[in-house]
Amino acid sequence: MILRTSLRPIFRQASQLPQRSVSHVFSKPQSIRLTPASYRLLSTETRAAIEKAIETKPVVLFMKGTPETPQCGFSRASIQILGLQGVDPDKFAAFNVLENEELRQGLKEYSDWPTIPQLYLQKEFVGGCDILMSMHQNGELAKVLEKNEVLVPAEAAKE
Repeated sequence: MILRTSLRPIFRQASQLPQRSVSHVFSKPQSIRLTPASYRLLSTETRAAIEKAIETKPVVLFMKGTPETPQCGFSRASIQILGLQGVDPDKFAAFNVLENEELRQGLKEYSDWPTIPQLYLQKEFVGGCDILMSMHQNGELAKVLEKNEVLVPAEAAKE
């Protein structure tokens, strides 16, 4: 959360790149040209700022609001799930996407995931609230968090 203030200028400076063809992305050659209104390329500055944020801690949640005051039910649910799982606060960072529209839109393009919140674990995109909820319910999230050693140590949890 400390990094959030230092990232703000980077997000403000981020600008759109000129329109270009994205037909190389598709497996079959196509002559599609998308307009900036339908597709926006992620700026280099925004990409770098997102990557820097993801590198701050092993567990990073981009959410609406803060962990103390979530501004949407899905963000609240994600924080509650991470709390129930026992994620170590020292290994966790949250970023409020409502503070910066460039971050909010850029994040969706970066992950190719249309919704917020978004969870990253060890710099890897895990998913949104629906994925988190499913993984929590089937026990997969507990295994992944334990494997990545981001839970509060058992000794500290007992105290």
